[in-house]
Amino acid sequence: MSENDLSKIIVNTCFTVHRGMGPGLFESVYEEILYYELKKAGLSIERQKGIPVYWDSLKMDIGFKADIIVERKVILELKSVEEISRVHQKQLLTYLRLTKMKLGLLVNFNEELIKDGIQRIVNGL
Repeated sequence: MSENDLSKIIVNTCFTVHRGMGPGLFESVYEEILYYELKKAGLSIERQKGIPVYWDSLKMDIGFKADIIVERKVILELKSVEEISRVHQKQLLTYLRLTKMKLGLLVNFNEELIKDGIQRIVNGL
């Protein structure tokens, strides 16, 4: 399944979760429900996956933790904040570069309309 195919499933799942729960909950609540729903859809999901970072001969076993990785192709960075800032977009792009993945979705569940809270971040896609 391509990144774009996965993206459609993920976005539709985000719509379902947001419609059911509404905005304003902690990020961890949305993460738990998304994990459950995406697993239920038969997708391979990794949650709070530690990603190593390398610098010269130094290896940091956990340079960062990805909120959710879908099918080892798409990183989901989940937020429940007043407003997404540029640093969140840059953060996700850096995660994509470090993992050599091509697509990330930055999802802010604290929006009245979830369509306003989903941003695609691409790395050579």
